[in-house]
Amino acid sequence: MTFLRVVLVTLGDPTALTGGYLYHRRMATAAITNNAALSFVSFPDRRFPFPALAGPSVARQIHKQRPDVVALDSIAAAFVAPWLRRFPGPLAAIIHQSPGGIGHGRVRSVVQRNLDAITYRHCDRIMVASETLIDELRNHAIEPEKIVFVAPGRDVAATKDTTLDLRRGRKSAALCVANWSEHKGIVELLRAFTLVAEPLCTLHLVGNEDVDPHYATRVRELLASDDLTERVIRHGPLSPQEVGTMYRDADMFVLPSMREAFGTVYGEAMAAGLPVVGWNLGNLAHLARKERDGFLLEPGDVAGLARAITKLGQDWELRDRMSQSARERAQSFPTWNESAALFFSVLRALVEATKR
Repeated sequence: MTFLRVVLVTLGDPTALTGGYLYHRRMATAAITNNAALSFVSFPDRRFPFPALAGPSVARQIHKQRPDVVALDSIAAAFVAPWLRRFPGPLAAIIHQSPGGIGHGRVRSVVQRNLDAITYRHCDRIMVASETLIDELRNHAIEPEKIVFVAPGRDVAATKDTTLDLRRGRKSAALCVANWSEHKGIVELLRAFTLVAEPLCTLHLVGNEDVDPHYATRVRELLASDDLTERVIRHGPLSPQEVGTMYRDADMFVLPSMREAFGTVYGEAMAAGLPVVGWNLGNLAHLARKERDGFLLEPGDVAGLARAITKLGQDWELRDRMSQSARERAQSFPTWNESAALFFSVLRALVEATKR
């Protein structure tokens, strides 16, 4: 097996704690065991569309590394589009979000959607982190034979041997792992939590609180209420290993997100044996079985969200049953080693095909 040199083009800091960046870093870590090396080149994280101005500089950085293949992160695809002729091939895309991105205004969404599609049509291979993205790409005239599903891994290691007291004197502990942005549904979660009886549950919020200052203000206003001050614990961003410890010691996982291409955290939580609670949309319905591995509710049903947390908080037999079911279901999800093996085999096959 020949050694494979991969350059992955992204936007901003590749060490940021989001699902997409974590996916790429797991691939970079696993590269050596797949006889490969993966390095990053980034567009500067500026207001749209100004990162595109760095296209020639990014292309020069790539050429200097003399890669066998270039992989384009979906959050950078729009900025590559004007400079495609300057980027060395073969080109692959790694797609974690719908064309046009998530949470943007109408004008940006339309412009970015068109630019994303231009880049994807130019790519020789498309790797998607969610099966739900396949139909969306076909709607943008992407040839189905280009598309390969490479799911995130389910496994995450805990850092501490001692058990954390996440319940804090209450009957259960709920965990939410999400950065504070509107589509993650933190506001809806907190509104639901005000309807949950105080002795039943302590809620733990893990994630970056500063990605959207306006939204963070709304979240903090809710957290300041007497109903939530003592029973919602903020942890800020944690390392993957620290999150693994939280998964291990919580009783349920709650994330009412409106947009998740795959929802890596749902799979990780299920693998740790946590029943999951969220909206019945996107990829969650492909991961968790309704009423078996957790509760999947109609989007926006805050009262239903509260009822689901209440049921899991007060009925330990139901919680144990769903915990076992979620853990067993997660065994069908790939590990990170399996995902990385597929990731690099797809890229290696692409390189070999272009040499024929």
